[in-house]
Amino acid sequence: MLLANRRSGWKWLIALSILVMGAAASGLGAKPAAAAGSVELYTPYLTLSAPPGDSIAYQIEVINHGSSTENVALSFDDKGSGWKYEMTAGGRTVTKLAVKGNDSQPVNLQLEVPLNVNKGIYSFQMNAGGSVLPLSVQVSEQGTFRTELTTDQPNMQGHSDSTFSYSAKLRNRTANEQTYALQAQAEPGWDVTFTDGGTSVTSVQVDPNGEKSISISVRPPVTVKAGTYKIPISASNNSTSAQTEIEAAVTGTYGLKVGTPNDRLSTDVTAGSQRHIDLVVQNTGSADLKNVNLSADSPSGWDVTFEPKTIQSIAAGAATHVQATIKADKKALAGDYVVNVTASAPEKSADAQFRVAVKSSMLWGWIGILIIVAVAGGIYFLFRKYGRR
Repeated sequence: MLLANRRSGWKWLIALSILVMGAAASGLGAKPAAAAGSVELYTPYLTLSAPPGDSIAYQIEVINHGSSTENVALSFDDKGSGWKYEMTAGGRTVTKLAVKGNDSQPVNLQLEVPLNVNKGIYSFQMNAGGSVLPLSVQVSEQGTFRTELTTDQPNMQGHSDSTFSYSAKLRNRTANEQTYALQAQAEPGWDVTFTDGGTSVTSVQVDPNGEKSISISVRPPVTVKAGTYKIPISASNNSTSAQTEIEAAVTGTYGLKVGTPNDRLSTDVTAGSQRHIDLVVQNTGSADLKNVNLSADSPSGWDVTFEPKTIQSIAAGAATHVQATIKADKKALAGDYVVNVTASAPEKSADAQFRVAVKSSMLWGWIGILIIVAVAGGIYFLFRKYGRR
């Protein structure tokens, strides 16, 4: 009797176990469970380098290693940096994805590097369904929140009649569009113009974190002297500004003139004698002249000398007096002769033609008079002596 009761109890226990297991199997059969940690985030680029103000794009794959579809919530942790970011998929902002089993979905993470940021490495984290993807950005240089104005070649050289051309870059390192007034602090008489895209301008607009190329043309005044001239350039508004400086090295123009104080280019001289002429050698250019030599082309037998023969230096716009001595040949016949005077420097030369009128010597005139008187006296003597016979 006892054995029969024990067998009956075991039967009820087995039946109850089968019933419980069947119910459990029936409940789970509606939706199979996915294995823990089946979602993975993947990108080949975990650390990227960028300058301040740049934009970084991460291509991230959300992978479902499970056999069933997973609804994955997406989030991004900026670690308190305050950097702007956006997660998109299919061209739209996304915060949750459905990923089929054994499949993946792409997500784009756009990360904006601030302008005003310190140089260094910044860490971030993307989360998806319990999966964590650590990311980092290496900021390559110290950030700023300002305007920058630079030139590739700030120094140019040319003559005073040249146009000096410069190329400048105006960078807006701020988060707002800026309108800049362009100014040049040049000396009176200098002409400075700004050009944007071939159009002369006095102001330009630059987008946030953008830049603009500006051409600068400089023309010096006609009377400018040789030298190096610095011209401050600025781009400014009420909130930000930037300055730079350009240089124009003017070599000047070369000019030379030979003449006299009264501009008279004629004189006279007696054959065999000499005449002193005061010459003016003038530097009509804008650059100094050095080692100015004087020479003359004169008729045969004539002699022309200068004091001084060489002028060491004549400043731009200045003049130097030189004494020329012209000595005519003693056998020169009366008439007009040409003496060509030349002043020459290594950079420039000038000529002046002098008309010299030669007069006969007074000695020959007196000798002629004496001969005439002697002949007349001889005739008179002969007439007195032999005339009565």
